Amino acid sequence: MNDPAWIDAALAAARPQAVAALLRYFRDLDVAEEAFQDACLRALSRWNENGPPRDPAAWLILVGRNCALDALRRKAKHEVLVPDAAEDEVDPGADETELVERLDTSHFRDDVLRLLFVCAHPSLAPTQQVALALRVVSGLSVKEIASAFLVSESAMEQRITRAKRAVRDAEVPFESPDARERSDRLEAVAAMIYLLFNEGYSASGGEQHVRVSLCDEAVRLARLLLRLFVAEPEIQGLLALLLLQHARAAARVNAAGEAVLLDQQDRGLWDQEAIAEGLALVDKLLRADTIGPYGLQAAIAAVHVRARGPEATDWATIDRLYAALETAQPSPVVTLNHAVAVSKLRGPAEALALIEPLAERLDGYFHFHGVRGALLGQLGRTDDARDAFGRAISLARTPAEAANIRTHLDGLKSS
Repeated sequence: MNDPAWIDAALAAARPQAVAALLRYFRDLDVAEEAFQDACLRALSRWNENGPPRDPAAWLILVGRNCALDALRRKAKHEVLVPDAAEDEVDPGADETELVERLDTSHFRDDVLRLLFVCAHPSLAPTQQVALALRVVSGLSVKEIASAFLVSESAMEQRITRAKRAVRDAEVPFESPDARERSDRLEAVAAMIYLLFNEGYSASGGEQHVRVSLCDEAVRLARLLLRLFVAEPEIQGLLALLLLQHARAAARVNAAGEAVLLDQQDRGLWDQEAIAEGLALVDKLLRADTIGPYGLQAAIAAVHVRARGPEATDWATIDRLYAALETAQPSPVVTLNHAVAVSKLRGPAEALALIEPLAERLDGYFHFHGVRGALLGQLGRTDDARDAFGRAISLARTPAEAANIRTHLDGLKSS
């Protein structure tokens, strides 16, 4: 149980709850983040020696709070805590119920959604809101967030710094917004959860291609959000989309650590319970008069999971849904995904013509060059396909992505 890899995974999974609770205590973004980092450093030592606590998040909150109090007392030249007293007051084997009670009986696990609504404060620009939430709540690196927004690291660093400064200068209250404010901020919070899931679904760095803990947290938050907005179709669509996509997690990476594309996945590994829940939400959405971007994406995912195999996929319906999505939410990434459906229906030449105008905007996007290479290969343009795949490998964010592209390159050589 004291395996370092397990400890790293536990720290990452506990971060959203721990940072949100610490921010509620100290009402300062930098103090909360530093307190969590201090707690993580102590956890690496203590958990490796004594084993992990039953509730890592509660342990980190307690230790982080005491570390921050110690630092604040030092800064104020008050009496300091005895060294190591912070972690010594927490028994790694203590029952989680007792730990939560010592946290003042607050439901710290619900702090995360509350904090997302705080990050969606109208004093921040929409892009600042989402970037700040991904950095503070989820602990994504500046590089990871920049990848999600398709911008440079330096630009994202400036964006996050300005957002923190705006929160401080505006004296944004770290309290739950009222019902009207929640409604006003709903769209931004949904986007935060969506991007959080995307980072877990296809990691922008590190050794893991799929970060299950982030996907699980995004699904949990989407469920909480739907409880607040039961009749909101787009939140139903968001939850349906996340469920249907995450249901395929066990089949998306093979034993060799390579990414497995949808057509090659073992569908027997898909989570049928999550699929059933997601399909029920999609069926409800499709009976409505209109369907929004999240609902359209969920409907596309539903077509894929309903197919008994890749050859049975209803690409005509997917083509129509992507056309509707491009109208509702124009995006070069949506067009890129649409091109895959076009290639299945009308051939690689038409699909390639659809994505070529995107080259400048998506030049730094791994999936653009992967799709382009595949289309070029189907057209027999082997040299051009090899160049596209080479560019994709240079942009691969995880070993699994790079391994998948090398498989395509091997296919070119053999042909």
